[in-house]
Amino acid sequence: MISRRIAEDTLRAALKKGGDFAELFLQDKRSTNLSLIDGHIDNAVTGRTHGAGIRVYNGLQSVYVHTNDTSPSGLIAAAGKAADAIGDKPNALDIRLVGSLGANVHAFRQLPMDVSGARRAELLRRADVAARSVSAEIQQVSCGVAMSDSEVLIANSEGLFTGDRRVYTRFRVSAIAVGGGENQTGSESPGALMGGELFETRVDVEQAAIQAGKRAVTMLKADPCPAGVMPVVIDGGFGGVIFHEACGHSLEAEAVAFGNSEFAGKLGQQIASPIVTAVDDGTLPNEWGSTNIDDEGNPTTRLVLIENGILKNYMVDRLNGRRMGLPSTGSGRRQDYTFAPTSRMRNTYIAAGTDDEAEIISSCPDGLYAKQMGGGSVNPVTGEFNFAVSEGYLIRNGKVDRPVRGAMLIGRGAEVLKKIDRVGRTMWMAQGMCGASSGSIPTNVGQPMIRVTGITVGGR
Repeated sequence: MISRRIAEDTLRAALKKGGDFAELFLQDKRSTNLSLIDGHIDNAVTGRTHGAGIRVYNGLQSVYVHTNDTSPSGLIAAAGKAADAIGDKPNALDIRLVGSLGANVHAFRQLPMDVSGARRAELLRRADVAARSVSAEIQQVSCGVAMSDSEVLIANSEGLFTGDRRVYTRFRVSAIAVGGGENQTGSESPGALMGGELFETRVDVEQAAIQAGKRAVTMLKADPCPAGVMPVVIDGGFGGVIFHEACGHSLEAEAVAFGNSEFAGKLGQQIASPIVTAVDDGTLPNEWGSTNIDDEGNPTTRLVLIENGILKNYMVDRLNGRRMGLPSTGSGRRQDYTFAPTSRMRNTYIAAGTDDEAEIISSCPDGLYAKQMGGGSVNPVTGEFNFAVSEGYLIRNGKVDRPVRGAMLIGRGAEVLKKIDRVGRTMWMAQGMCGASSGSIPTNVGQPMIRVTGITVGGR
């Protein structure tokens, strides 16, 4: 996007007033989004995001400036503003960028702009028909296809000059079932770090729509969930959102470095059941949370967070690594050039265990089976959380009984980790967008089926 010479000049300008480190992040992103409601195209948007961010450190002080003027003069001007904000000590450094652009190991075949509007509209109409085929109670269906193609270039005063290309495709469908004066919603939103071939290799839009429709109809006819402390079986895939929210954020250096985490200072300690191993892996081919490099230019990694219940690692970015005296783990991420990066999750999951899924339920006393999780909230300092169960069933005498709705799981992340007594054999992941101080980014959550010996369940 720019030459090495221009990048070198920009970094020199950023350090002219005494900073000890400078970074340049450039982005050129094209995106397209097509949506449908009740059989009619509702919105068709194509956009472009283009600009650069410049960051300067002086010890633990950090200044970030961004601009959409990526001309040489625009970059120098932005770098000068960052330099003025960081100090007033003249500094002249000789910067030589010696890195190179790496290969993209996450293959893509169909770029977003090469997938016609007619093709995307046909996928959405098929999904609409499929969701409605579930039941006459499905009264509204909305769906969409979002695609983007982003190129980034990263250079810094340590000589790094590298880049990445990220192609994302995601499908979403939501079905609303209506009956008896009430309504319930079911949804699915699969995606991957790949192009239009997603719909040929990974995602069947009709099956996803049928699943969303069935969930809505099932919950429409469900009884209210009883309240109390009980064993809870949490299914795989999006069930991993509890670990992501209640534990994962507390393992990010942005929280740990300031002591705003219940896991601060606990490396090497037992924080979970011995059967729990948790991983944050940005290297998984074409997965939603993967990249070739992080947004600070570091190679992405497979990071074991918890191994057999022992806390092994935090997710560390460059600035918080300075604060903690730890190296980067390739976890620096940002939404776009308007945000400074910080430590963030990528593909975060509880690893597969050895328990048979059928036995997990059959050996369970009366409790709750949370087949699909919804949204929730968490306090990363205390780990206290509450999450909605979007599809739940009572377990009676070791068997899945009747569906229930309105269930909320309430607890503390550290306590839940220690109460996991079963971990299934098959792990799978689901896609989400994670919001934090560096914006909204694609992340995978995942786990096998797990069982927790006791969680407070909110209901009626």
